[in-house]
Amino acid sequence: MTQPAAGFFDETYDAEHLPDPLPSSPFPKFIEWFEEAREAKQVPNPNAMCLSTVSADGQASSRMVLCKEIFADDGVVVFYTNYDSRKANELAGNPRCALLFHWDHPGRQVRIEGRVTKAPSALSDAYFASRRWESRLGAHASEQSKPIGSRAELLEKVMMKAVELDLDLSKVLDGDGRDIEIPRPANWGGYMVHATGVELWCDGVGRVHERARWDRELTETTDGFEGGPWRVSRLQP
Repeated sequence: MTQPAAGFFDETYDAEHLPDPLPSSPFPKFIEWFEEAREAKQVPNPNAMCLSTVSADGQASSRMVLCKEIFADDGVVVFYTNYDSRKANELAGNPRCALLFHWDHPGRQVRIEGRVTKAPSALSDAYFASRRWESRLGAHASEQSKPIGSRAELLEKVMMKAVELDLDLSKVLDGDGRDIEIPRPANWGGYMVHATGVELWCDGVGRVHERARWDRELTETTDGFEGGPWRVSRLQP
């Protein structure tokens, strides 16, 4: 019986594959995929990622958040949230998390595991100031993850917070609200995920996918972590 030549799947179906040899860091390829997903505009939020945390009693929970910055040289991914939310409380007790980017159209995903620290205040201030005024007001009004009686009660809280902050909402009728100044609340800001493990995956014919994983050690410093060299290996699908 004639055996198919090695590489049959790649040659026949023109499948995407990872570089060979694999690069010393996963972040350049991750950034390339991330930017291609943003430029393709095939989904409303190509920077969406699943964030998974674990509670003190071992219960895992996941939710979608937005990746707002990537520091490739440091191996860091940044997202923002309420510091009193469930995710924040779980990160306070167990400052480790997992992230997952999945871009279905090109058949790619990136998995990241790492240690978490709060972002510097200046970074959180700068991002908060760039948000739409409605989002900034909502961050003040919402006690994220806490129960509330009704939608009407929530909207009332938002309007009361606008009064408390002495906001001139009439400006919205005359423009886009960019002149409305709303300071960042103390319980809202960024988290930096310092990657300890990264897996790149791209779709393959017959589920003969391409997978590779990078791992590294982190050394704790006065202002976060410093990453050591990456170790890389290919994985079977």
